[in-house]
Amino acid sequence: MNTHSTKFKVRLGLFVAAGFIIFAIAIFLIGRQKNLFNPVFSLSTTFYNVSGLQVGNNIRFSGINVGTVDNIRIINDSTVIVNMVVQKDVQKFIKTDCMAAIGSEGIIGDRILIITQGSAETKSVKSGQFIASIEPVETDAIIASLGVTAQNAEVISGQVIEILYDINQGKGTLGMLIQDSTMAESLNKTMGNLQKSSKGLKENMEAAKSNFLLKGYFKKKEREAAKNKEEAAEAKKE
Repeated sequence: MNTHSTKFKVRLGLFVAAGFIIFAIAIFLIGRQKNLFNPVFSLSTTFYNVSGLQVGNNIRFSGINVGTVDNIRIINDSTVIVNMVVQKDVQKFIKTDCMAAIGSEGIIGDRILIITQGSAETKSVKSGQFIASIEPVETDAIIASLGVTAQNAEVISGQVIEILYDINQGKGTLGMLIQDSTMAESLNKTMGNLQKSSKGLKENMEAAKSNFLLKGYFKKKEREAAKNKEEAAEAKKE
């Protein structure tokens, strides 16, 4: 009987001890996450809409968790104040022109508060100071914008299909050029005549340059062009 009682007490003692150890570890982990054991300072910011941000969500600076959201409360119908608790050792890196923005951990993760980088020459923030904020973009607004874009793309693709169909049917100028071989051949002849005309014009200009009466005129033009080129080169050197 005594042996059974002793075993029960030992087991009970081990169970209680294990419970205290688990409780202590939990307190340590929670306290570490909530910065209960580290020196901290406070910051505040305001939003029109916190977009699902909650007390206890992480605060990130330069991609590192540096604090937690301490309190969120509504001031009026257009302003929500967010109080932050940030680790003291990063205070010197957070400048007065830093801004607070609301993001998320991954695509479907929890909301986080992000403190953006500031200017190196700006002063560091003081405890209890307010910093500016960037309003978050709601998911519903993004989805609505994507819906409008998809509708516009559908309209444009439908119009492109109609144009291609008309071209294949030989409708319109482009369709006639593609489908009508006679018109295409006529266009090729026209292009050939233009090339011949330009060649003939070039030959006439060369002949005019060699003409005794016009030779002086063309030489004068060549001297003026050379002079302008030299002046431009000298101006560029200066």
